[in-house]
Amino acid sequence: MSANSFGRIFRITTFGESHGHAIGVVIDGAPPLVALDLDAVQAEMDRRKPGQSAVTTQRAEDDIVHVFSGLYEGKTTGAPIALVIFNKDQRSKDYSSIAEIFRPGHADYTWFKKYGIRDPRGGGRSSGRETAARVAAGAVAKQILAPLGVKITGHVTRVADILAESFDANAIEQNPVRCADGDAAARMAVAIEAAKAAGDSLGAVVEVIAEGVPVGWGDPIYEKLESRLAFGLMSIGAIKGVEIGDGFDAALLRGSESNDAMGTDGFVTNHAGGIQGGISNGAPIVARIAVKPTSSISREQRTVDTEGREREIRIEGRHDPCIAPRVVPVAEAMVALVLVDAYLASKTAAPA
Repeated sequence: MSANSFGRIFRITTFGESHGHAIGVVIDGAPPLVALDLDAVQAEMDRRKPGQSAVTTQRAEDDIVHVFSGLYEGKTTGAPIALVIFNKDQRSKDYSSIAEIFRPGHADYTWFKKYGIRDPRGGGRSSGRETAARVAAGAVAKQILAPLGVKITGHVTRVADILAESFDANAIEQNPVRCADGDAAARMAVAIEAAKAAGDSLGAVVEVIAEGVPVGWGDPIYEKLESRLAFGLMSIGAIKGVEIGDGFDAALLRGSESNDAMGTDGFVTNHAGGIQGGISNGAPIVARIAVKPTSSISREQRTVDTEGREREIRIEGRHDPCIAPRVVPVAEAMVALVLVDAYLASKTAAPA
């Protein structure tokens, strides 16, 4: 199976399955002599790991990152960096009853039809557990970007019909939903727990803001910065839509409203979301993603089995009633991976 790698210069390849021995990532293209703070890498992993609150899955994984290569005396060597996370709390028996049944909303049916085999234990390779490896790689990317002044912040702006109406960056990590509006976060949490009690799940919207990105990252035509961002963000499981800046709301505006005014200190507005002509313009880059409701729900659903017979299914086990709070660090990681790749590409470009 192909398509396990992402990036051009800063290239990652992830490996492992949800219920396998381990998952991990190999990073190729990281520049040498970067002082890597492994505690900061672990802190990013802790933000994504399961079992954090009542609104996430209760699978208990420490998600400790082990560095197998690419570091010497705390600095990158320029060689491939291998990061491994061992799985410890698999409960494969939870999936034994549905090994021959396709789960609605999952990749079961399409993977089985394409490859003739599938790993039913938590979704195998198609599981959201794969994103732990992305977060580890993204944490390395963030540390390369930080000295350049680039700061990446993700937060939940909507759960079902509940919208965040204010933004306080300090509130994001102070509530289980990771919403920057504390009042909205409380209502979101209640709605998520109610959906869980009903055997159902909720969708959401996550926004990622990248501040400090200089003018000139990205390329026109097929390698536009927003194209790479959309590609990276859409590669996350459960993501069904991406928008940059005003996104779909731009269709409701006139040109006089959509065009970003410019002043001597830069852009006065940011409808474009920090990117023009595929190239960063110095304003904050703003991307939003639509997160579908978690597919694994305990309510009875109609499906078929591998023999094509109609069946009824109830998904047992431990699942997120809303995946958005744990998507936040994953989305930040993908944005960091795109930006570090664009940064390294800009260093090799001919001067203007």
